[in-house]
Amino acid sequence: MSGRTRLFLFDVDNTLLYSGGAGGRAMNLAFCDLYGIENGFQGVEFAGRTDRAILLDGLELHRLPTADFEARVGEFEETYLRRLRTTLVETSGGRVLPGVRELLTVLESTPRTRLGLATGNFRRGAFMKLEHYQLHHFFPEGGFGGDSENRSDVVAAAIRRLDSAEPLAPECVCVVGDTPIDVEAARANGARAVGVATGRSSTEELCSAGADLVFADFADWRSALDALLSLGD
Repeated sequence: MSGRTRLFLFDVDNTLLYSGGAGGRAMNLAFCDLYGIENGFQGVEFAGRTDRAILLDGLELHRLPTADFEARVGEFEETYLRRLRTTLVETSGGRVLPGVRELLTVLESTPRTRLGLATGNFRRGAFMKLEHYQLHHFFPEGGFGGDSENRSDVVAAAIRRLDSAEPLAPECVCVVGDTPIDVEAARANGARAVGVATGRSSTEELCSAGADLVFADFADWRSALDALLSLGD
């Protein structure tokens, strides 16, 4: 990709940061606020999923109406964000993951390199988490969990929003995430896929999903940087 603009799209949870469970707790509290059901997302898979998809699963699990889904999404998002403001402060154990801040700092200053998000979080939820951990300034825009239930649509939205007057070749886009779903979403858009095993998925699982590069974490951020910038050369 030498000489061409690169776009790196990062997932948030378990890729850039670990919220200590603040996000999941806020989701469950919001569901209880609206529907009176405690731990309403118990049994619903969160990893790699969009907030819209998670909410839809929760509603279907408890046989709640989904015909008015768009209205329910809006109501849920507002309630969730109110709860997230509190759970981020109250929850202990949250942190920026190893090497992330250093890696982003150098990528941001690298010529012909742009950063963005491709996350399952609602847009305001993503930036609320990033701001809490002082990472928000790295990311001007992205694709978010409010865009679609489908993660590949989130990546497509991010590329569309961050494209410039100089169109990006698909192989110049790199999606970085911690789940096989992130890898599959990258592939669906013709993008490069980078897995980082800082979530529940192992390096082996991310390799098997078809990732171009896989890291255990970004603790050795200098080596990760060299590998990322060499991807596709």
